[in-house]
Amino acid sequence: MKSRLYITIVILIFLIGCAPDKNKNLFEGKWIDLTHEFSEETIYWPTAETFKFDTVFAGITDSGFYYTAFQYCSAEHGGTHLDAPIHFAENRQHVNEIPIERLIGKLAVVDVSDKALKNRDYLVSIDDFEKWERIHGKLEDEIIILINTGYAKFWPDREAYMGTAELGQQAVAKLHFPGLDPKAAEWLVKERNISAIGLDTPSIDYGQSTLFEAHQILFEQNIPAFENVARINELPSKGAYVFALPMKIKGGSGGPLRIVAFVPVSD
Repeated sequence: MKSRLYITIVILIFLIGCAPDKNKNLFEGKWIDLTHEFSEETIYWPTAETFKFDTVFAGITDSGFYYTAFQYCSAEHGGTHLDAPIHFAENRQHVNEIPIERLIGKLAVVDVSDKALKNRDYLVSIDDFEKWERIHGKLEDEIIILINTGYAKFWPDREAYMGTAELGQQAVAKLHFPGLDPKAAEWLVKERNISAIGLDTPSIDYGQSTLFEAHQILFEQNIPAFENVARINELPSKGAYVFALPMKIKGGSGGPLRIVAFVPVSD
């Protein structure tokens, strides 16, 4: 908890430009926006209402000044978004109840794109995480994991990204995209201590899942998930920090997410 607070303070100091010159290198790096834009092209689950954006007013008012205002409407679960534990686990946290500490912290990026791009139904396995650990060391406590399947490059082509461009209940059976093996979710819960997990596909469970077991396993432990994350391929395997702040919807099962990463300059 103290280390996470320190990380947050360091980034805030960077933002307001108060870092001492002698430590300037500590604050050098780049920000990467991991959020897809919300528009009429935004991808939603086939059964969900898509994003709607309407003009309330745009132009010169009767009083002579320029003014614009818009209104939007969307389902909770679409575009780059957060799944709150209550989404698949009874009596667990709603989106407004998730502690900030779970949404900000050190980042581990697990790249399975070589396998996933060859197999649309690929399940991210325990071996994928253990392979990462053999190279980078054991996953730290309270780490946030992002999985790069390589599918973000297909956005916003629904068929290439999801396996089908159809809408409606009949389209759900035609979904094909990678996700987390429930066995790996169980391993992360029992053998590691992660804060959150996300990936660059529409669901933490793969497209052909009918029971959404990875969701159930993670959410039972109040571990939230980030879905439809962008630009994970631009992140290093470790050493970056992530800030994943959703719309704070009271009683919500999820919501639109603005997620960014800070990548410090390497020594």
